[in-house]
Amino acid sequence: MKYRCTFTNSFWLPNPTGWKIGMKATLLLCVLTACLVILSGCADQGAKKIKIGLSMDSLRVERWQKDRDIFTAEAEKLGAEVIVQSADGDERKQNEQAENMITQGVDVLVVIPKDSVAASQIVQAAHAEGIKVIAYDRLIRESSPDLYISFDNEQVGYLQAEYLLRQKPKGDYFLLGGAPTDNNAQLLRQGQMRALQAAIDSGDIRLVAEGKHWAVNWDPRDALKKAEQVLTQTDNKVDAVVASNDGTAGGVIQALEGQNLAGSVLVSGQDAELAACQRIVKGTQTMTVYKPIHLIATKAAQAAVALAKGEPIAEATQTVNNGKIDVPSILLTPIQVDKDNLDAAVIKDGFHTREAVYQE
Repeated sequence: MKYRCTFTNSFWLPNPTGWKIGMKATLLLCVLTACLVILSGCADQGAKKIKIGLSMDSLRVERWQKDRDIFTAEAEKLGAEVIVQSADGDERKQNEQAENMITQGVDVLVVIPKDSVAASQIVQAAHAEGIKVIAYDRLIRESSPDLYISFDNEQVGYLQAEYLLRQKPKGDYFLLGGAPTDNNAQLLRQGQMRALQAAIDSGDIRLVAEGKHWAVNWDPRDALKKAEQVLTQTDNKVDAVVASNDGTAGGVIQALEGQNLAGSVLVSGQDAELAACQRIVKGTQTMTVYKPIHLIATKAAQAAVALAKGEPIAEATQTVNNGKIDVPSILLTPIQVDKDNLDAAVIKDGFHTREAVYQE
């Protein structure tokens, strides 16, 4: 009579002198093999791949495409899977997409909010399922996100206006803000006014249109429309335009070109978009503020993976109040860029090639 071990597929035959010893040894081998199989299954469960949801306002602006690609590449390098959803500038759609990613079982949600208040619903829904939330580049208000990572946006606004003020310490200034629903647009305006207020108070700087214009959805077409209106109202008497990003700067410069004023009116920007860098070389845009996208996207991906593992974020040494809590924050340093340091700041960093910027 033969006996068979289920796990080893081996057989043994009893013998008069040693069959008991042999049977015990083989049974022990079967038990050990079974334990290894069970432990292997536990290890597979323990190595479950981290899943990160990246909820984006829109991909219409060039820089956000770079954020997406760099973030995804870094997260995947760290072993995570990334689900990307773009809301096309619709806050309701963004909330729905975030709910869908929560249903898919993401471990962390990274949110670039369309509306800083409406996105609070995303934080609440994620936390209800034990999912951590990172506010990326734009603060989410009236909620409790686990981390905020951005550049110092108030400082970005300050750098924009401060640069123009050094070039034109007296004159008529037009302030064109970004989307009024974007908390960053408000922070930029605070920084701009911090740079200009003393000169306004002294009468050296006069704000045309009372600083009331904002470009809906950061849309260059709306910026063009608003700039045309102001040029008409002031009979083209504008010395400088504090445009809050490169897209709106492009709309402003298009309006100036229509009045043969491009290059004679100072125009700021933000993001160091390729078209903006080309305009700086050409002389129609005065400056931009470069926010190294590789830095923020890489650090955000690293933080997302760390949060998913339950690890602390050592770099979150600052806080920003969002109207409800002081949100642990990583705030990075922006850089003023003009024709003099464009090569050193933007091209050397690999953000654009010299051939593309100078159209060689």
